[in-house]
Amino acid sequence: MLEKWIVALLLFASGAAVAQDGPVIAAASDLKFALDEIAGAFQRQTGRKVRVAYGSSGNFFSQIAQDAPFELFMSADEEYVFRLARQGRVADDGMPYAIGRIVLFVPAGSPVKADAQFADLRRALADGRLRKFAIANPEHAPYGRAAKQALQEKGLWEAIEPRLVLGENVSQAAQFAVSGSAQGGIFALSLARAPAFGNAGSYVLVPQELHQPLKQRMVLTRKAGDVAREFYAYMQQPAARTVFRKYGFALPGEAAD
Repeated sequence: MLEKWIVALLLFASGAAVAQDGPVIAAASDLKFALDEIAGAFQRQTGRKVRVAYGSSGNFFSQIAQDAPFELFMSADEEYVFRLARQGRVADDGMPYAIGRIVLFVPAGSPVKADAQFADLRRALADGRLRKFAIANPEHAPYGRAAKQALQEKGLWEAIEPRLVLGENVSQAAQFAVSGSAQGGIFALSLARAPAFGNAGSYVLVPQELHQPLKQRMVLTRKAGDVAREFYAYMQQPAARTVFRKYGFALPGEAAD
């Protein structure tokens, strides 16, 4: 089971799709399991398909700014949507759809223990138990930026930076941690909650006060057609919102689980 899940992570880290036709949606990779479930329900209900490319929000921002053929952008950082709106690349300012959380994860067999205050992580840095630690690249991945902020708040960033293994996006960071390539990592709660996660390791929620809120926002691009618009509306319905809650997202105005 674990090996199959690692393969799945590798596939969607490079932009796997849920269908072979239909409009293309650019989605932050923390959405993989939740959005696959939502897209499947949408297809069963409407008979219409969407394709979802998963990656880092910063990279998708750059691609859309260069006229990439995405019809809907689901960003893990609302600021990328606002910037595209100011450039006239999207229809409007879009709307918030979720607030993300991050976890400190350690794989099974790791010599490091997961605790919300990073106490053992600090000790592991000092005594040499921690050799590699995985996060998404904070230069363009919002979840990587949140991980960096949390480590900085705990005064660990300078010590841990030489040992970082950077994922191109948060799903790749999760793959590094789950596979045992690192002794621990920080990535999205929504990935840690995936049913296929199994006995891959253990995790704790990182306190929200250690990083800026991961306010996630979606927006239709100026290329959006009817199916993309229908899916955008579906994302705002109770069925989709329930799936987001299932994977640990808070909805705007609501508290996280």
